[in-house]
Amino acid sequence: MSHIPEEVRDIFDAGGRGLQHNGLRKANERAVLTLIAFNPGVSNAEISRLSGLAPQTVSAILVDVERAGLITRGQVLRGRRGQPATPIFLKADGRFAIGCEIGWRQMEAVLVNMQGQVLAHRHVDYAWPDARAIVGQIGAAVRALRETLSPEESKRLAGLGVAMPTHIWRYVHQVGAAPEQTELWRELELSPALSAETGLEVSIYNDGNAACWAELVAIPRPRPADVIYFLVTHYIAAGVIGQGTLWEGPSGNSANLGFMLVDGPEDGPLPAHRVASISALLERLEAAGRSLPQGPYEQWDWAEFEPVLSEWIEAGAAALAHVIFNTAVVIETQVAIIDGVMPPPIVERLSERIVHHLAALPAASGGPPDVVNGRLGALAPAIGAAELPLYRRYLSRTLAGLAG
Repeated sequence: MSHIPEEVRDIFDAGGRGLQHNGLRKANERAVLTLIAFNPGVSNAEISRLSGLAPQTVSAILVDVERAGLITRGQVLRGRRGQPATPIFLKADGRFAIGCEIGWRQMEAVLVNMQGQVLAHRHVDYAWPDARAIVGQIGAAVRALRETLSPEESKRLAGLGVAMPTHIWRYVHQVGAAPEQTELWRELELSPALSAETGLEVSIYNDGNAACWAELVAIPRPRPADVIYFLVTHYIAAGVIGQGTLWEGPSGNSANLGFMLVDGPEDGPLPAHRVASISALLERLEAAGRSLPQGPYEQWDWAEFEPVLSEWIEAGAAALAHVIFNTAVVIETQVAIIDGVMPPPIVERLSERIVHHLAALPAASGGPPDVVNGRLGALAPAIGAAELPLYRRYLSRTLAGLAG
């Protein structure tokens, strides 16, 4: 069973207190479910202490959410001081969600349960995202994932989340798409088209924001309130958690850190993704007269890219260190998470060089943030796209900035 010491605070613990004063039953229910979700095995008494809700209120809420099939109770734990405690968990099969990422070179789809565990995964490679085909491709993946559920479980499928680059139509030509794809993507009403295709409620998220949220959830407690996140893929997907809130902004693209300007080698400032992304690595390989790798990233022979790979890591680390430094000055972040579609040893090399370059920058108040490696890699956007609809529907809306 989880036992939460008084001095250990997780950002998801704080959310309960922020909602309690409203006296709203639904808000309190969300606060209780949030505490259970991020403190598996928490007891009734610990929920009351962490949320600030009266024990009687917590007990009544637990009866309701258990009746709704959202929680399960473990065996009573005896032999401790005080009253016997019953550990409480989210019910893994209480609800499910599907998350999909529309990437520049691939589509990923995952089925997750109420506890955020990935139960099934589908992957589709393509040369570029085709607006004519994408709805059918996602629909086929959703049908395949639904088939892994029983008919009764399928009724508890809460929705479909889609993570994708914001304003994909503006950049699709840069990955070699046919010219007409720009207008096709601009005109595509993706959410209603997917809803008609799948019969599910559809939510659209920026890929960096979805991945950032998935990584925050994956961090062991106590989770930090402020996080900068980078996923190095064909471009750079990024996200920011500020005081427990996912920074989405009016267009859903507020933390577009890959477009933050850094010093270029010759022609002045460049967006960071022009230096630190996989597309930047490919440009370096082409300039060196090397043949360009084909197929999925995980099948590339990364060792064959040397010495170009080391040069790219060094330049990318310097660029990302400047982005982290400038962002940390604004939000006073505690943690910068670095992940990518590269093999883990290459992600580790990139992180080590980022730490080196951060140390060479001027000292800021509080020092540079801790640089840590991500846990989810290329699947982070799809996982986050599945987790966010569940979070929005059942847990505390305040924390993720997800009122609606």
